[in-house]
Amino acid sequence: MKIEKGLIVPLGYGKYFRSDSIVGIEPIEEGRGPGKRTKVYIEHLDAPMIASRSESAILGDLVDLPKEITKNREQQQLLSDMLDTLSEINPLLRSIIRDQGHWDLDQLERRIQDVLQDDAE
Repeated sequence: MKIEKGLIVPLGYGKYFRSDSIVGIEPIEEGRGPGKRTKVYIEHLDAPMIASRSESAILGDLVDLPKEITKNREQQQLLSDMLDTLSEINPLLRSIIRDQGHWDLDQLERRIQDVLQDDAE
């Protein structure tokens, strides 16, 4: 583990804390997006800090995880974020993208769901 006194962990957007003062990290589920990815609980603070980095990126800085595991977690989170965004695209815009851009967002959603489901098993 790399949790040691004096090691600084970036949380994004100019927020940095010592690794030994971080007592917990929690992914933001509702309202997650750019600038709001993870709640980071810091020793002696009543409320968690909101980090723009993913929980897996922060965890990767805190512990000595193999790069493959960290990269896989980040890729899964990226796919999950993309799936959330795709689900918000209205049907009219989907048809325009399909007809004009020759890009089937419904098929893309299904493929992302399959990949995420395979990784969960």
